[in-house]
Amino acid sequence: MSHNSFGHLFRITTFGESHGVAIGCVVDGCPPGLALTEADIQGFLDKRKPGQSKYTTQRQEADQVKILSGVFEDDRTNGQVTTGTPICLMIENTDQRSKDYSDIRDKYRPGHADFTYDAKYGVRDYRGGGRSSARETASRVAGGAVARKVLDGIFIRGALVQVGPHKVNRDNWDWNEINNNPFFCPDAQAASQWADYLDGIRKSGSSIGAVVEVVASGVPAGWGAPVYGKLDQDLSSAMMSINASKAVEIGAGFGAACLTGEENADQIRMVDGKPQFQSNHAGGILGGISSGQDIVVRFAVKPTSSILTPRKSVTADGQDTDIITKGRHDPCVGIRAVPVGEAMMALVLADHKLRHRAQIGD
Repeated sequence: MSHNSFGHLFRITTFGESHGVAIGCVVDGCPPGLALTEADIQGFLDKRKPGQSKYTTQRQEADQVKILSGVFEDDRTNGQVTTGTPICLMIENTDQRSKDYSDIRDKYRPGHADFTYDAKYGVRDYRGGGRSSARETASRVAGGAVARKVLDGIFIRGALVQVGPHKVNRDNWDWNEINNNPFFCPDAQAASQWADYLDGIRKSGSSIGAVVEVVASGVPAGWGAPVYGKLDQDLSSAMMSINASKAVEIGAGFGAACLTGEENADQIRMVDGKPQFQSNHAGGILGGISSGQDIVVRFAVKPTSSILTPRKSVTADGQDTDIITKGRHDPCVGIRAVPVGEAMMALVLADHKLRHRAQIGD
């Protein structure tokens, strides 16, 4: 299986399967001399790990990261720092229940990658989906934590802004609120409504989709390159690579189709000797290059395909069948996609920072 790497100058390669011994990633291209310990990574993994509320899968994984290479500590470094060599991060799997999947070893789950993996490779790991499992995203979050070390002065935050048909009220937006509820929701009133709504979804054995918004503040103007190295192009690729992601928009996104030219254009005025935009329909990116405004990306996550309602399918030998997916699954996988979206934003920005430095020199 190819294409397990992401990035150019700052690059990660992830490895491992949902029910294997361990998962992890190798970070290549990280500059030397950056302070990095396991504690710097663990906090971000703790945001993503399963079993933290009744609204996520009850699989109990500590997601404890181990740094196997790429750091060094001696009297001169004044602490543990990166060496510029590949950084290997490993997370052991400790709560696999492969027997939960024995009934579907020869059946294709509708909505999952079972059929397509089998069609491509002639073999598939039916235990939780193997590499196609959202378990793989823990590796991205670990790599994203390293990327944040490269992004000094840049602040990345994510939030869940829609669950099913229920959206946040942006007049109630409070970034501090995302740590006060299990949904990473910036609207306390919406979070309360979502709790009741998701209780019903969960108890029925069904699932629902969601929309995640990720915002990066402090990105200077000038990152990205025209034509085939656009910053928004790479961000779109990053967010679409997340498991269950089905759509990406930047700034006004699809809403721009409803705007006139006068409404969509982000007008500019000089304020204190610097250009200042009066709106941000562009999402902080113009012509594929950052404008200095907040970079705003949203991606839509489909409902978890593993549900208790019988679905029509076929077997590997071509027989019609019905299938119920047992096991422990997220009623809304979009919740735990929030820290994953943050990590992918960090990975892209770290890569573009190094690419900008390589071309421009600052």
